[in-house]
Amino acid sequence: MAAKYKRVLLKLSGESLMGKKEFGISPEKLNHYAREIKKIVDKGIETAIVIGGGNIFRGLQAEDSGIERVQGDYMGMLATVINGIALASILETHGIYARLVSAIEMKEVAEPYIRRRAIRHLEKGRVVIFSGGTGSPYFTTDSAAALRASEINADVILKGTRVDGIYTADPEKDATATKYDKISFSEVINKNLKVMDMTAFTMCQENDIPIVVFDINVDDNLMKVAEGAEIGTCVHAVS
Repeated sequence: MAAKYKRVLLKLSGESLMGKKEFGISPEKLNHYAREIKKIVDKGIETAIVIGGGNIFRGLQAEDSGIERVQGDYMGMLATVINGIALASILETHGIYARLVSAIEMKEVAEPYIRRRAIRHLEKGRVVIFSGGTGSPYFTTDSAAALRASEINADVILKGTRVDGIYTADPEKDATATKYDKISFSEVINKNLKVMDMTAFTMCQENDIPIVVFDINVDDNLMKVAEGAEIGTCVHAVS
């Protein structure tokens, strides 16, 4: 089956790497994501990734420990670099050439973010992992995903989660929650559905980049979404 998208940005949360652990990186989950990513790369889909750092540290956690918010956010950005290093390494063991790019310069472990260079990597079939958030505090990795997707002209943001889409309420807490198959950006914003932050949604809306929220823990789901299967929830410009 032909792929629906030529260039995608896959958004993974840091928590998705924990598996059943309370923190850190699960080798089982890391290998699962590498196998799923390899399937779309082998299909010829240009793939960029933004990964969070919540499995190691969240900037908002700093407030509880007395650390200034700005410094806490930088700590969270550095956590995304750690996850990026791990993901790049495991991808290469699966035969995928990956480039780790950081918004915070650290030339010993990652390339600095240069838009044209990142696009060139994608054109050559390399997976580009964007780490370090946006390089500035007060922005989440969701916002970083929306920003990078806009900059590289991605066709879609694929948000891989542990839930199979967007619901009227948290399905893990509310048994009556119902799932949306499709929903517009304006509806998501008006209903304050907390799947990505509002800055990210607004940026995607302004740049007409659809978002597909799906369960990445199911084998082949990433490939099916990339081929256009109606899995998860699609957030789009017109309802």
